[in-house]
Amino acid sequence: MHVAIGLVVLVASAASLAALARRFGISEPLVLTLAGVVASYLPHVPEVHPDPEVILLGFLPPLLYTSAIRTSLVDFRANARTIALLSVGLVLFSTFAVAAVVWWLLPVPFAVAVALGAVVAPTDAVAATGIARRIGMPRRIVTILEDESMFNDATALVTVRTAIAAAAGTVSVWKAGGDFLLAAGGGAAVGIVVAYLLAMLRRRITDPVLDTTLSFLAPFVAYLPAEGIEASGVIAVVTCGMVLGHGAPAWQSAASRIAERTNWRTIQFILESVVFLMIGLQMRAIIEGAWDSNLDHRTLIVAAVAVMLAAMLSRPLWVFPVALLSRKLGLSNADVPLSHPVVVSWAGMRGVVTLAAVLLLPADTPQLPVLKLLALVVVAGTLLLQGTSLPWVVRRLHVRGPSRAENALQKANLLQQATSAGLAELEKHITPDTPPGVVETLRDRVTWKTNAAWERLGRSESELATPTAEYRRLRLEMLRAERETVLRVRDSGTADYEILQYVLSRLDLEESMIDRFDETEEERVEPLAAPVAADSCAHLESAPLVREPTEPDECKECIAEGYAWVHLRMCLSCGHIACCDSSVGNHATKHYAATGHPVMRSVEPGEAWRWCYVDELLG
Repeated sequence: MHVAIGLVVLVASAASLAALARRFGISEPLVLTLAGVVASYLPHVPEVHPDPEVILLGFLPPLLYTSAIRTSLVDFRANARTIALLSVGLVLFSTFAVAAVVWWLLPVPFAVAVALGAVVAPTDAVAATGIARRIGMPRRIVTILEDESMFNDATALVTVRTAIAAAAGTVSVWKAGGDFLLAAGGGAAVGIVVAYLLAMLRRRITDPVLDTTLSFLAPFVAYLPAEGIEASGVIAVVTCGMVLGHGAPAWQSAASRIAERTNWRTIQFILESVVFLMIGLQMRAIIEGAWDSNLDHRTLIVAAVAVMLAAMLSRPLWVFPVALLSRKLGLSNADVPLSHPVVVSWAGMRGVVTLAAVLLLPADTPQLPVLKLLALVVVAGTLLLQGTSLPWVVRRLHVRGPSRAENALQKANLLQQATSAGLAELEKHITPDTPPGVVETLRDRVTWKTNAAWERLGRSESELATPTAEYRRLRLEMLRAERETVLRVRDSGTADYEILQYVLSRLDLEESMIDRFDETEEERVEPLAAPVAADSCAHLESAPLVREPTEPDECKECIAEGYAWVHLRMCLSCGHIACCDSSVGNHATKHYAATGHPVMRSVEPGEAWRWCYVDELLG
């Protein structure tokens, strides 16, 4: 009973603190770790001594899997060289840099120093990418940091085990190299095999409950066989998750994908919160154990500071030379600014893998309490120093990712292409027996969906109520009334409960699909321009980027017909200004249909994107 109560309190406290950190925009790992440190000194708070197998099997596989299924396999391939240099080269470089400091300052064998170096070498995906997404880093940096922190775990754990074996005198250089190749290649092979076996099952499962159950088993089904053949369970889980995530649209039903995303986000939130709180809760016991060891206190303090600095500085010492050499050899994109390596080199926060790896050290390891303290100091120190200063570094370097408006423009563009494909397919399948009303309803639904995406651009709803905003407001009021009616029927006892649950679930589903985008959150301080079109478009290439308008900023056709427009567009062939597709008049598209002028440009405040009607491309 006491254990159960302790688990409930631990999870509830971790979730509450993480929610509070989110509310105030503070780093969750930092808040949880500091809260754990404070709590460890409170009376009646028991010491936390996690079993390494619990961390490695209960926490690590699901955390890696939930990150892997959301990772783009396409982006990983595009950045594979950089990710490999960081997840293998940097980890080994950091390992031996820290090992040299430890061997110099502490009375431990070099193999033990290497083991500690490998413990503190891998960065943590949660700490790095949580900050990256909150402050709006470029997507390439976020991809590199997240993929690096998934794969560097494998390098670190293999190095830790090799160093432990070397300390016992049971390993050679050739065996260490062979073990590393087996870990990497065997783990990837197991992950791919498991992923495709699970995919075969998923193709035959339509029940979201069964599919979600299979999803919960996936990280463990990949991890355990890989570890059983002495390969890397970490690489197996990551590979399996990336393959399954990439193939999910073809292998899973829509309901299963929605359920999987929701469930894994919940699991990730709980496990991450608990892990960082546990890191802090261990601090008191580890400090006291190291303080009472036979090492003098001055050496202990110097070693803690030196190891933390070595762990932090080894990252830029590797990243900058590699980045400059890659640029000189033409192996990297010369357009990538040098500010990007600066950010990557400073995003070196440690976390869950360091916690798990330090627990793998055998009980008879020399100076074990001191080594545990050094590992915890690196975790807490990097979270505190790098975690809090990283947003400042990003702002000072003017490194920015896509804004909400730029994301909205890309989403609208992609939805427009998808809608055009859907409408073309609709025309192919219309038969003489198809009711015209059904066809018209389908056209209206997809057109409304696309127009809603375009309405996220332009002036905010505070200035102008768009059709989507009005639909959202009115439909939410209708749903509220509908739900109240169903609940009155439920309370009267005149309808079967199963029927009531079905109707309520339909109402909940529709409400969850209603766009609740808040345009007042949008802050644009520079013109919103479209990226270069992925496909070549002769119309966009020949059209000017901007043109002096021949008319005032108003839709003359709407004024003549008595309509109100939503957003305005300008024809780049003749300068004519007309309203967008969300407006009742739809005069910009009508102008294209009448004149054949292919390219228009938004004339909304702060927007500089163009659109080709012929090829349906932004540019």
